[in-house]
Amino acid sequence: MDFNVKKLASDAGVFFNRAVQFTEEKLGQAEKTELDAHLENLIARADCTKNWTEKIFRQTEILLQPNPSARIEEFFYEKLDKKIPLRTTNGELLGQYMLDAARDFGPGTPYGSTLIIVGDYQRRLGGAEREFLQTSAINFLTPLRNFLEGDWRTISKEKRLLENRRLDLDVCKARLKKAKLAEAKAAVSYSAAPDFQETRPRNYVLSASASALWSEEVDKAEHELRVAQTEFDRQAEVTRLLLEGISSTHVNHLRCLHEFVEAQAVYYAQCHKHMQDLQKELRSANGDTVPNAFTMSPSTSAVSAGPSGLSSGPPAGASPPPRPPVSPSGLERSTLKIEEVQPPATGTRKAKVLYDYDAHDTSELSLMADELITVYTVPGMDPDWLMGERGNKKGKVPVTYLELLS
Repeated sequence: MDFNVKKLASDAGVFFNRAVQFTEEKLGQAEKTELDAHLENLIARADCTKNWTEKIFRQTEILLQPNPSARIEEFFYEKLDKKIPLRTTNGELLGQYMLDAARDFGPGTPYGSTLIIVGDYQRRLGGAEREFLQTSAINFLTPLRNFLEGDWRTISKEKRLLENRRLDLDVCKARLKKAKLAEAKAAVSYSAAPDFQETRPRNYVLSASASALWSEEVDKAEHELRVAQTEFDRQAEVTRLLLEGISSTHVNHLRCLHEFVEAQAVYYAQCHKHMQDLQKELRSANGDTVPNAFTMSPSTSAVSAGPSGLSSGPPAGASPPPRPPVSPSGLERSTLKIEEVQPPATGTRKAKVLYDYDAHDTSELSLMADELITVYTVPGMDPDWLMGERGNKKGKVPVTYLELLS
């Protein structure tokens, strides 16, 4: 083994000098070469980019894969340069469970047939989620990871090298300063006229020799300073060029961000379409035999659903929605006898009236804006209507005129 003792000793000396210089700078006992303002701003911008990119990358990973064990497994597959095995999404797994349950319960039963329908759509939702995860990983996560593991490592390496060059430069400056002080002191001693009665000639000769030695030391220190300054300037330029590339990184990440949002929009649009198709198919299959009185129509949701998921009042100056039509099916075909309708033991809710409403016949209940009434469903009633009660009065009320309260 080629073991160069001189090189090892030299490297150890350089490391020790840098450590001493760095410590003295921190203690305020040594001068520090400051970088120019432009380079300082570039470094601060690059550090900010790295920190936020890392946070966005980690949180996006958690969003796409909440399971930490699965993330660790994918990390090892990537490091081993192996293909990540396909993992069943939760939606696909739920859909498969529903289909298996339907076979046990009997596909011909109402519950079994509904499980088959819902299970099929759950699998479609899981497939859409899989496509979204793959697209987001390729178009968004991968560029961020490439920056953190590629470009940023190169920038960090050059920044460390620049810091070392700065420390070396400051060491050379300190060495030259000490050499000049010693040379000046030796020159003063040499310039004094010797008194041979009190001073030995040998001391005078030594002073002349020391002055010459310190002059050589000053020349050597000046040469080392010029070399250190050249290396520092060269490294500062290399680092500056790399840091200016952060602007290109921002442009690239902006494009990736647009692609990520587009993937999200496509995914949620697919989910919305699948759920609408599922609701239509369930209504068609069940024939409204299992109505949900509190499933609000799209027009109702647009009026009463606020951004936080809680109901909110209508916009100022909004006109009341049109009166929903009464379907001729089920209970609505015959005359509804209001006095015979009884509220259920459970399932009643409070509702706030959004608009004034005038009853069109005796089966309906007139409403005044901002009043509170009790509502509940009646089997077979059109889903756009609820049964409402206010004191001793009761009657049908349109859902679109109400804000259901929790």
